[in-house]
Amino acid sequence: MYEQGKNGKNHTVNGTYPHFKLGLKLTEEQKNFFDTYGFLHFKNFVDAETVKAMLAESVRIQNEWISEDRKSVNGVPIKYGTDVDGKRIVQRFAFLNQFSELFQNFLKDDRLKSLFELVGMPDSRVGEVEKDGLVFNHYVNSSESNFSQLGWHTDALRDIFYGNKIMPMLNVGLHLDYSSTDNGGLRILPGTHNKGIRTLLFKKVYFLSNKPDKKELGLNVEPGDLTVHDGRLWHRVAQSPHIGEKSRRRVMYVPIITGKYQPRTEESKPLFYQRLMAITNK
Repeated sequence: MYEQGKNGKNHTVNGTYPHFKLGLKLTEEQKNFFDTYGFLHFKNFVDAETVKAMLAESVRIQNEWISEDRKSVNGVPIKYGTDVDGKRIVQRFAFLNQFSELFQNFLKDDRLKSLFELVGMPDSRVGEVEKDGLVFNHYVNSSESNFSQLGWHTDALRDIFYGNKIMPMLNVGLHLDYSSTDNGGLRILPGTHNKGIRTLLFKKVYFLSNKPDKKELGLNVEPGDLTVHDGRLWHRVAQSPHIGEKSRRRVMYVPIITGKYQPRTEESKPLFYQRLMAITNK
């Protein structure tokens, strides 16, 4: 969808886009690309050893939750499923950072603060204790899995369920597995973040539709890559055509948000979209 022209100017082409490196300050090229298309892809945000440690830490927390038969975290339902070997697994964690120093330190990385500029508000912050906190999605395509895909949606709609007007936000994803476009994975509709409220609300049927769109772009990611998309950008997670281990994809997301501070606690009640996430997208 994007390449460098001979004259040094950028132009779009079908199916390709630039990869960037995230430092302590965004470049003008990165900001311009995000303004136009609504997403950024940063290579090698964390190294292979960190990815390995994060996967091990997720298993540790998963085993604790299973042994406790934990139902929710801060009112957000936990999505359980069955792995390819028949064992019970957690397929959607919420607020994972509250259970691990490793994950909490990830949210404190100063490079994430450079993304605040994309939100453009003085009170921009990482949503450590708001929304769903640090989410860990574990997709696998098998007969007993409860999470192999995620239907079309935008993340900005969550504000409505909190009784707020739609505010600027980002969703920041750290990818922990290889995921190529021929193995399902993240699909986006570039540029839909700036098409207005009607597109935001009615372009697709939220979560229930996963039909491919002729204008969608698939992202090829490697372990340790970071992707960022505008909260108003339409996107989905396509189901892998493979069955079993080859279909496995694990990714963590945390929001960068602004507006009224609304922390969640163990007394919080699940919102409609959180209930929907727990029962759909098998």
